[in-house]
Amino acid sequence: MALKDILVHLDTDPRTAARLGIAADLAIRHGASLTGLYVVDVPNTDYFYGAGLPMAGLGPDQLVDIMISEARAAAVPVEENFKQVLNLNNLPGEWRLVEGQTAPILSADARYADLLIVGQPDDPRRQDQRGRLAVETALMTSGRPVLTIPYAGEFSNLTDHVLIAWNGSREATRAVHDALPLLRTAGAVTILAVNPSMPDADDETPRTDLAVHLARHDIEAQTNRTVADEISDGEALLSYASDISATMIVAGGYGHSRAREMIFGGVTRTLMTEMTVPIFFSH
Repeated sequence: MALKDILVHLDTDPRTAARLGIAADLAIRHGASLTGLYVVDVPNTDYFYGAGLPMAGLGPDQLVDIMISEARAAAVPVEENFKQVLNLNNLPGEWRLVEGQTAPILSADARYADLLIVGQPDDPRRQDQRGRLAVETALMTSGRPVLTIPYAGEFSNLTDHVLIAWNGSREATRAVHDALPLLRTAGAVTILAVNPSMPDADDETPRTDLAVHLARHDIEAQTNRTVADEISDGEALLSYASDISATMIVAGGYGHSRAREMIFGGVTRTLMTEMTVPIFFSH
């Protein structure tokens, strides 16, 4: 797969500029078209009935109209900045403004792109969980890889040192192969097994097999394993990423069901909540 069609989710969050910068940089490097998607996600009129209207004298229809108008007005500077980035970098692309629920729109539009770029959904500064739902839905249902950008930090070059979280699963395999266009441009690639639990955990074969496979794609990769009994696999992965100054992690998303991870926790949930570098997820 080549990266020729990149979709980036934009909104009024201050981190939108960081996402757009990364998306534009990837589009330039890969000769891709860049689409900016802005969703006007406003509750329908049913949301207001029986809840006590916050603005006396206004009915639900009027409130929704006002909210849509304000949301569209807020989108104007975001659109102007997006188009300016396209023009400055001579990039092909389009601006897309859509009214509706973010989760299904993001997932549906991602199916017509090679890569979806979103912001980290679990920003503790926000009480609204629609962002998390949108990212999880896109990852689980779009069939496309999702590059998630942390809500803090600067990331000038994603592919200086790429860390592959490898457990031999279907999801990890899908992530590696979806990420091949980025791995080919990487300065360094490390394949890591975290807390391997199989009887032959010391066997290097699974990681070596992947390294050999990547070499056939002209990608040189080192292999390693780490064991950390006192912290979760996700925390161990992030700790190792910090130790080697990884600039991006490639990982399979939701090897267990999303419901199970929500209740019991899991690597994907930990990575989404605590990520310190961009993470390239595939499911």
